Amino acid sequence: MKNIIDLLGKESDYYLNHECKTIDKSLLHLPGSDTIDRIWIDSDRNLPTLNSLQRLLNHGRLGGTGYVSILPVDQGIEHTAGASFAPNPLYFDPENIVKLAIEGGCNGVASTFGVLSSVARKYAHKIPFIVKLNHNELLTYPNSYNQVMFGTVEDAWNMGATAVGATIYFGSEESRRQIVEVAEAFDYAHELGMATILWCYLRNNDFKKDGVDYHSAADLTGQANHLGVTIKADIVKQKLPSNNGGFKAIHFGKTDERMYTKLTSDHPIDLCRYQVANGYMGRVGLINSGGASSGASDLHEAVVTAIVNKRAGGMGLISGRKAFQKPMNEGVELLNAIQDVYLNKDITIA
Repeated sequence: MKNIIDLLGKESDYYLNHECKTIDKSLLHLPGSDTIDRIWIDSDRNLPTLNSLQRLLNHGRLGGTGYVSILPVDQGIEHTAGASFAPNPLYFDPENIVKLAIEGGCNGVASTFGVLSSVARKYAHKIPFIVKLNHNELLTYPNSYNQVMFGTVEDAWNMGATAVGATIYFGSEESRRQIVEVAEAFDYAHELGMATILWCYLRNNDFKKDGVDYHSAADLTGQANHLGVTIKADIVKQKLPSNNGGFKAIHFGKTDERMYTKLTSDHPIDLCRYQVANGYMGRVGLINSGGASSGASDLHEAVVTAIVNKRAGGMGLISGRKAFQKPMNEGVELLNAIQDVYLNKDITIA
């Protein structure tokens, strides 16, 4: 705890002692060692899917806590391999991606069909595989923001995947097609006994207004989460909220002023709790993304994000670039620092 306080410095009181006066913690379904028995046992998920969820929750340093730490490396497609791996060319080799997840004590590794299939026989039984079904590739010119399927659910099952992942760009012109595609894919994944994780991202140039970017606004991302759990995602991935009031700024959608006065405040933990609430009050776990690598500030940013997520009622972090865009030993240290937040019993729900 002393290391965390030293790392936060003057911010330690702001993050560690904040009391949430918006959505009370008693209303939340919080992560725990009994998550499957307490939360998921009443759902329609079949037994193999419950087994897959339990396997994911039982693996790595956070195994048995109800929290997860996942390494996601799909940036080779989503951004370009060169831009992603130039800081550390080691990760052009898929085996090193999986090794980082194992050495880093992660619950699972999320990556592309190509990455995971190339080493599946060696590693699928050693760490839970999360196969990302769709991607936005940036070689088409001019660039567009559209997620397309790169493989099938059955392909993921055949390589021994524990879960499948997918992205929907809510708010984009293609979002309704993506909703249908991903809903059908998740239904089939559950039928085969795999868990489902949805990247609930927003993409629309009109979500920027008067110089403010609302792609990570609590009200917009919260609604994206709510759409995601509606198509039966077992876990939702979302960016940590950086502001609020997207609906009001854009003059779009339906709102109630209590969304901004009673259910949220301007504190990051309260904004994140609104995201948790939109996942059926935590029945569907929220994992926040670690974001881009900023260099020297990566450790501080990762720990802050983990504290905000945990104290809000989330179930973990999915951090990629901050870990793999540096030497492997430093990546392992960063992943362990994130996990230490969730293992620390003094960091409690706000």
